[in-house]
Amino acid sequence: MEFTEAYKQTGPCCFSPNARYVAVAVDYRLMIRDTLSFKVVQLFSCLDKISYIEWALDSEYILCGLYKRPMIQAWSLTQPEWTCKIDEGPAGIAYARWSPDSRHILTTSEFQLRLTVWSLVNTACVHVQWPKHGSKGVSFTKDGKFAAICTRRDCKDYINLLSCHSWEIMGVFAVDTLDMTDIQWSPDDSAIVIWDSPLEYKVLIYSPDGRCLFKYQAYESGLGVKSVSWSPCGQFLAVGSYDQMLRVLNHLTWKTFAEFMHLSTVRAPCCAAVFKEVDEPLQLDMSGLCLDDDFMRGSDAPGRHFKVRYEVMEVPITFPFQKPPADKPNPKQGIGLLSWSNDSQYICTRNDSMPTALWIWDIRHLELAAILVQKDPIRAAAWDPISTRLVLCTGSSHLYMWTPSGAYCVSNPLPQFSITDLKWNSDGSCLLLKDKESFCCAAVPLLPESSDYSSDE
Repeated sequence: MEFTEAYKQTGPCCFSPNARYVAVAVDYRLMIRDTLSFKVVQLFSCLDKISYIEWALDSEYILCGLYKRPMIQAWSLTQPEWTCKIDEGPAGIAYARWSPDSRHILTTSEFQLRLTVWSLVNTACVHVQWPKHGSKGVSFTKDGKFAAICTRRDCKDYINLLSCHSWEIMGVFAVDTLDMTDIQWSPDDSAIVIWDSPLEYKVLIYSPDGRCLFKYQAYESGLGVKSVSWSPCGQFLAVGSYDQMLRVLNHLTWKTFAEFMHLSTVRAPCCAAVFKEVDEPLQLDMSGLCLDDDFMRGSDAPGRHFKVRYEVMEVPITFPFQKPPADKPNPKQGIGLLSWSNDSQYICTRNDSMPTALWIWDIRHLELAAILVQKDPIRAAAWDPISTRLVLCTGSSHLYMWTPSGAYCVSNPLPQFSITDLKWNSDGSCLLLKDKESFCCAAVPLLPESSDYSSDE
């Protein structure tokens, strides 16, 4: 892998959908860099510090959320002189997002008073009263024709279906939830999944015309659903719960066909490979070297003489387990991270009670494929959008990768760079790696069809 130099950032960074650009917030400035040369191709100055950025799907426009004002500014890459500013006045702006046509911006006001659809074509706007959430509760169909928006009035949750062409309300129906958490269209646009707050275990499948197709409730007592995700193929729905279990439903009968436990101790029989991150001192023969005092003083940094690698462990193995305090809200337990591979064959999970372990499940064979045990809690994990390859980071200077062929570690050559977050670009050729005040990119080689990776690369 090849790494770029480190560049300054003070906020969000993200690739454009066409993978040609990377947008970087540096205080009140928005920098657009080319992903090949990393030269600045556009520089926009906003009115305040940038809190949030989002590309339009056509990669021609980009919006910046200035939530301290609160205000939204949008910019055009093809017409740098074009500007757009959205200010809701006293209502404020809690969140903003693009519509699928890249010509409308949806903003949610503070205290969820209203959701407004702003047109960049004719400056018209449409209001939807009482949106349920600020940053959640809005989902678009894959073809971009319809939007489902969660609303709440008279202590009851509703779904508003809007046409993304005219922004007229096509239908409204009530849903059987106490306090709806979020909503997602299925990848084939045939169904909508809704799940309730953690206090009530309830997953509901609705058709677009408002019919409840299925109601799923795994148990009644205890905290309920923590994470939900459709598989890219649309045939499976994964539900992660506070009881530290992953359940997978099929799209034909909506019945559970797989239940995966996340136990603190894994025992035989277990066909999964368990990879544990270990330190390994560098074995250097320095008998024939003559080093001056300045070099020796500069090499006293901790960890300089160590590299990391994965060691294949035998079962039984016990993972570090953190029992959450019973007197604090939002306990760190249950399936907090849930992500499908691009081919829908694998799904990775993290049980927040065991934050250093990443579990990889094989849906085709309904078994545990691998466990990655890290030294530090896992910050982020993301699948390659093109190949079956998983990348994760833990806040260290290393990247960790898994493929069906094995797992391996990659060291970041940049000094004092701790990888706290990562993102793929859309063609799987580049990774964006974030540190606290800087970022870099890494060119990722294409994955061979059959490759045997060493665990200490």
